[in-house]
Parts: sequence; C-alpha cells; structure tokens
Amino acid sequence: MNGAVLLLLGCACFLLAFFFYSSFIARKLGVDPQKPTPAHAMRDGIDYVPAHPMMLYGHHFATIAGAGPIIGPVLAAQFGWAAVALWIVLGCIFIGAMHDMVTLFLSVRHQGKSIGSIIEDVLGRPGKMIFLLFCFATLVLVMAVFTGQVAAAFVSDPEVATSSLLCIFEAAIFGICIYRLKWSVFVASFLFVPVMFLLVWVGVVFPCDLTSLFGVTAETAKTIWVIVLFVYCFSASTLPVWLLLQPRDYLNSYLLYVMLALGLVGVFVTCPHIGIDAFTGFSVTTAAKGTQHLFPLLFVTVACGACSGFHALVASGTTSKQLDSEAHIRPIGYGCMLLEGVVALLALLSVVCLSQGELAERLATTSPVVLFARGLASFCAKLGLPAKTAESFMLLSVAAFLMTSVDSCTRLARFVWQEIWSTASTTDAAKPEKSGVLVRLNKNMYFATGVVIAIGFYLLVLNPSMAGNLWTMFASANQMLAALTLLTASLWLLKNHRNFWICLLPMVFMLVTSGTAVFELFLSNLNKWMKEGFASGGVTAIGSLVLFCLCITLLVLAFFCLRRMIRHRILRALKD
Repeated sequence: MNGAVLLLLGCACFLLAFFFYSSFIARKLGVDPQKPTPAHAMRDGIDYVPAHPMMLYGHHFATIAGAGPIIGPVLAAQFGWAAVALWIVLGCIFIGAMHDMVTLFLSVRHQGKSIGSIIEDVLGRPGKMIFLLFCFATLVLVMAVFTGQVAAAFVSDPEVATSSLLCIFEAAIFGICIYRLKWSVFVASFLFVPVMFLLVWVGVVFPCDLTSLFGVTAETAKTIWVIVLFVYCFSASTLPVWLLLQPRDYLNSYLLYVMLALGLVGVFVTCPHIGIDAFTGFSVTTAAKGTQHLFPLLFVTVACGACSGFHALVASGTTSKQLDSEAHIRPIGYGCMLLEGVVALLALLSVVCLSQGELAERLATTSPVVLFARGLASFCAKLGLPAKTAESFMLLSVAAFLMTSVDSCTRLARFVWQEIWSTASTTDAAKPEKSGVLVRLNKNMYFATGVVIAIGFYLLVLNPSMAGNLWTMFASANQMLAALTLLTASLWLLKNHRNFWICLLPMVFMLVTSGTAVFELFLSNLNKWMKEGFASGGVTAIGSLVLFCLCITLLVLAFFCLRRMIRHRILRALKD
C-alpha cells in the first residue's frame, strides 16, 4: 500500500464530509447566522470577546490539537495500519467532528456556558454537579499530563524552551495591536508571523538549557520548568483572553500549519511504502505492557485523533464565548476536528513505513513524539531539507501543540471550578453579600486558578508514582467524557424535538468502548495494588473506579429522564 494514496483517500473523505455531512448536521440543529452570539450579547472584554474567524479558528485548532493525535496513532499502529486509518477517518467524520460541532452549538445557545449547564436542563442539578466533577477531574489530568510533557521537551530540547517563552511576549504585543491599536488581523499577521519564525531561529542559537546554565540535574530542571509553566498558566487563565491566550494560540497555529504542509508535501512527493501489516489481529504482544486487545484499546489509544471529550470543554469553555457568528460553527467546530484527523493520519504514516518488528522495537525504546518527528523529517529530507533541522522543527511544533492545550486547559478548569461552587450555592445571585465566605472565595477567578495549579503541582511534583499513570487515566477519562457529552446532546435534542440519532448512536459506541477501558484499567491497577502495594496502582485504581461510578450514576439519571420524556409524550398524544 502506498502512503500517499492512503493520505489522499483520507483527505478526500474529510472534504466530502465537511461539505455534505456537516451541512446536514447544521440544518438539523437549526444553526442561524442571524442570532446574536454570547460574544456580543454578554461581551465583557475578558472572557466574552467577539473574535475574527481566522483568529478563533487558529485558537480552537491549536488548543484541541494536543499530543493525542500524534501519540495515539503511533501507539495504535501495532494493531495494523488499516484498523487505525479506518477509525481515524470514520471516527472523525461521524463521531469526533460531529461531537465538537454539536457541543459548540449547544454552548452558544446557552449563553456560552459549559456543557455542564446544558446537562442541568435535562438531568437537573445533581446531574450537572456529577458531570462538572467529571469534567474538572479530566481537565486537571489533561493539564498535568501536557505540562509534564512540555517540561520534558524543554529539558531535552532547550531551543524549544527559548522560542516558546519569547513567543509568549510576542503574543501579548500582537493582542494589544489587534484590540487596542485596532490593527487589521491581516496586517498584524503579516508582521508578527515572520517574527515568530525568527524566534524559532533565536531559540536554536540561544537554547535555554537549565542543566548547563545552573549545573542541575535533568530531573531538577524539569521541576523548575513545571513551576515556570504553572506561573504562565496562572497568567493565561486570569488575564483577558484577547491579551495572551487567544493571540498566542493564533500565532502558534501557523507553526502547526507549516508542519502539516511539510508533512503533506513530503508524503505526496516521496510516496512512502507502508511496511507494517494492514491488520495484526485482535490482540498484540508488546515488550512493555504484555498483551493488548484491539477492543477497546484501539478506540481509547487513538483518542484525540478520532474523538475527544476534551474538545467539548474547549468548544463550550472558551470558543463559544468568542464566536462572532453562528455561521462559523461549521468551519470551527467541524472543520478543526477534520484537520486534526489529517494530523492523526500523518502521525500514522510517520511510523508505518517501518517493518512490524522495527516498529515494536522502536516503540519500546523511543517516545511516540520523537518517532513522529523523525518520520516526518525523513520525508522532508527527500525535499532537500536537512533531516536534523526538520526534526527540531517538528518537535517545536509538537511543543506548540502542547503549550496551547496547557494554557487553555487551566482556564477551562478554572471555569468549571467556579461553576461547581456557583451550582452548589443556593444563595440568591442578586444578593452576593449573603453568600458564604468559602463560596465567594472559590468563585474568585484568582483563587480558583490557584486551586487548579495546586492540584496539578501535587500530581506532577509531589506524587511521582501517580505521575507515571496520568496518561492512561487521561485517555480513559477523555473518551468517557466524550460519551457523556454525546449523552447530554442526545437528551437535549430529544427534549427539543430535534434529530437526536446523530448523537445517540455514536454515544452508545463511545460509552461501550470507554466504559470497558475504564473498568479494565480499574481491574489491572487493583491487581497491582494487591500484589505490589498501594503506591503501584492504588491511586489509579481508586481514580478509575470513581470515574466509572460517576458515569454509571449519570446513566441512571439519564434513564429516569428519558422515561419521564416518553411518559410526557404519551400523555400529550392521548390528550390530543
């Protein structure tokens, strides 16, 4: 099989889906460009700010495109290229992109509130609280996982650290030029995007290597970077969205676009031959983790490459508050996920040129991110680019993916924490002076951000045994969150007499796969706990059990809600 043919077929399917299936979804939802969006109706200059569609597209894509669409397909390639490619393409079209678009629409129609507020309409306050707790746990896991990976990248590739830090200051200046000096997005982009690529070169010339600058160990340097990143996350969460978060994500998106362009051109020029098997069976044996089963691990491992619950939190957390018009729901909600699917296909192609034995051997000794960078760099070498330079640029682009997810994730977790306390408080909102001190404190954005940062610091620095299990926990919780979001959307659509099948069938599939994965995670870590002690698997076992119980509780509430809806419709039909 030719890799260029596989990529071309995947892109063609994505293009057809955008023009036809997303239009179908928009009609069924009732997308109306004439309706004012929350960015206009609730504009506050901090969170609710109408954004140019180009800037919002860049912000949304850069935020949702974390390490998932790269790490997942590389790891899942052990099951064969055909199985992974089919899940990426079909999953993106019918589940992932639909999930993102529907979530963005529902949030826009609910004053830019999170998906938790929407679930209150159908499952009441208890359902909302349970869902918000699930969201908060997932967001903290995402933030901790990605912060750890960025810190590790800064230690191993110090030139990436220099460029990333300088880009933060550039982004703030860019935001001031757009929103205070009233520059056009085109003019500002024309000036600032080349500067960003110049900063990449500055990073190569002046790498910020803490191990040599201060004579510390790599582990100490990583801890220092974690602290620096958390300080940055605190700023990104509390400063106005137009000053740092949005412009930084927008500028970083150009790094990602160039990476995608180089990857696409490299594949189409080199036409790499796929060396691994199309399908290796329903189970594979790995040196690190023993026997792994295609179901449910394929659908959990690929994660963000096909569907991701984290995207719902981004769409309903920051993107919906910046949407200028409902006409942009399709290209941003549906289109960004399709582009992430292209990233996932490139990640798959970066390793499938190896033989089955070489792939297993390299996965046992090399991180998936490095394998991805080396694979695309080998394609770029055929274009005349130095392989080492291309590999460094790919690693920098991946770091940009991670950084944009980390800062947005902190802000989203802050939103959810504030919403949890707002929901828990029964005080009259018109008389905030009667609220308890504890409630008012936790609804404060600075204190709420501090809580999020403190939990992330504990997971990464103070509890190293848990840090080793963060990715596994994140992947399982992420897919279950997507299933619960689709459950919420299905109930809302049913309640409002709209086509709910577009969400219901994907929800059942995601619920079965993610539920099985979480339960297997609980059993495997419970076994480790019993054999090797609590430090080995106790926290992960308890965490996965809590997530599983929260999911079951929401399903029970959904069942009773559905029964009430059916009874109400029957009674109304009898009266008519």
